Amino acid sequence: MTDPTRRRALRGAAGLAVTAGAFTAVSPSRAFAAEHHGRPTPAPAPFDFDEVYRGRRIQGRPSGGGHHHGAGYAVFVDGVELHVMRNADGTWISVVSHYDPVPNPRAAARAAVEELQGAPLVSFN
Repeated sequence: MTDPTRRRALRGAAGLAVTAGAFTAVSPSRAFAAEHHGRPTPAPAPFDFDEVYRGRRIQGRPSGGGHHHGAGYAVFVDGVELHVMRNADGTWISVVSHYDPVPNPRAAARAAVEELQGAPLVSFN
């Protein structure tokens, strides 16, 4: 076979661009929801949560900055902030369950609720 020509190189690049574009396309269900409601539906952040766990309301969401070691994430138990920290290996710990790393902030909040055993979380401030 002969050396690649400019035309063949451009054709190959165009094929790669089309393939890459297929992976970033909007899913049909999300496209339907956007058309149905007339606006796009924002994707939830990976760690956003708001639930009742063992009778306690736990919430988590990204915060404005990366204050302390929480990597810009705020966790609350019954409205009181639970200080969390992300470890170098990607696990999370809290001030309540400091020696038990968990995979995400939701699991840190649940572990804190279990450790508190019904006692109120006292603000760190």
